[in-house]
Amino acid sequence: MNAPLYNTQILRLAASIPFQDRLPDPAATSEKRSPVCGSRVTVDIDMVDGHVSGVGMLVRACALGQASASLMAAHAVGRTAEELATARNQLTAWLAGERAAPPEWPGLDIFIPALPHRARHPSIRLAFEAAAEAAAEAGAR
Repeated sequence: MNAPLYNTQILRLAASIPFQDRLPDPAATSEKRSPVCGSRVTVDIDMVDGHVSGVGMLVRACALGQASASLMAAHAVGRTAEELATARNQLTAWLAGERAAPPEWPGLDIFIPALPHRARHPSIRLAFEAAAEAAAEAGAR
């Protein structure tokens, strides 16, 4: 596949990350960092009745990490900790070549051009890893 790694869709998502303000008193927070490139994503989560009710983020990542954070945040509210963990696991398996289909999360097929670029995978996973961890912690309270 010859699709460009950084295309217009990815750059548009990277420039329009929702929930860019941290939550003032979150139920849980998780920060993940990529040792490969130094990208860092912090996700705050609030939950009500086992569902994400609020998201806040601090995203310091490359365009791929920013686009991934944008997709995660755009669809996280209303999800359960289990749904976030499933999305994280599917994304990890897909990027590793252990799953043929893109994850069952809206928009993640945008990263098809990144599949051969293994050094970029950690940045793409950061927001989903942080959100799943924070939601699990918040749900356990």
